Amino acid sequence: MISRRGLLKLFGGSIAGLMTLGGYAFGFEPIVRLNVTRYQLTPPGWTPGLKLKIVVLTDFHACEPWMTAGRIASICEHANSLGGDIIVLLGDYTSGTEFVTGRVDHRIWAAELAALKAPLGVHAIIGNHDWWHDAAAQKSGHGPTFSHKALADVGIPVYSNRSARLEKDGHGFWLAGLEDQLALRRSIRWRRPVTTGLDDLDGTLAQVNDAAPIILLAHEPDIFPTVPSRVSVTLSGHTHGGQVRILGWSPYLPSRYGDRYVYGHIIEERRHLIVSGGLGCSVAPVRFGVPPEIVVVDLGEDNAEA
Repeated sequence: MISRRGLLKLFGGSIAGLMTLGGYAFGFEPIVRLNVTRYQLTPPGWTPGLKLKIVVLTDFHACEPWMTAGRIASICEHANSLGGDIIVLLGDYTSGTEFVTGRVDHRIWAAELAALKAPLGVHAIIGNHDWWHDAAAQKSGHGPTFSHKALADVGIPVYSNRSARLEKDGHGFWLAGLEDQLALRRSIRWRRPVTTGLDDLDGTLAQVNDAAPIILLAHEPDIFPTVPSRVSVTLSGHTHGGQVRILGWSPYLPSRYGDRYVYGHIIEERRHLIVSGGLGCSVAPVRFGVPPEIVVVDLGEDNAEA
């Protein structure tokens, strides 16, 4: 039999533990921690001799106090120090939660992102929250959103179903960026019965006119089952790695495939997908077990094709 004093100690310890856990999940992991997660691979058909380091940033969700302009500046400074050949931004620059003390204007977060530098440039796509928080774009059913315009205004090219050929050390490769797969939200107000994407995978890849490898940028990883083997690697965000992950379980996963594409390096039929855990918070300002991360992908760094 447990004594009254023992019961009180147990109860008190449990409350203290929960408070500590809550403080970590709300006040430390989301706004203090920053990991660098690295992947090395040589996809099938990759050009021999082409070594490419990609720095991936996604899901900032700029807002006060969780992702301030100062926090964005710090992340960008760290990203610049990683020696990437190219930096890619995978969308969701705007706030993803209503639990905020203030908004970070799109001109402010874009100005911080303008500090990013890489030899082959900084390249961006747009995410679902960038579309959802733009009432004019939702009403009209097309862009550009204020996120498209903010990035373009600071000189960062935005890929909206577009492919561009780049070169490193005389070796060509293609960067292909999809428009968002959940761009137009289901809405009675706008007489839209279902959420509709504006992505065009076939049209984007049709712009590729040689045999150089293709790197595909897609905010949501759910496109991956339809991505052809012609694409060397697909880079995605959106899921936040589950954002809260306890013993491999997350209470909410924003993917129709559940855990299948929630996080990390996924290989299916020799096709490669890398899903970043992202940097900010969506729905609730909490992260646990999935720290904010910058992803670094080294392509052509090993000798074996997966």
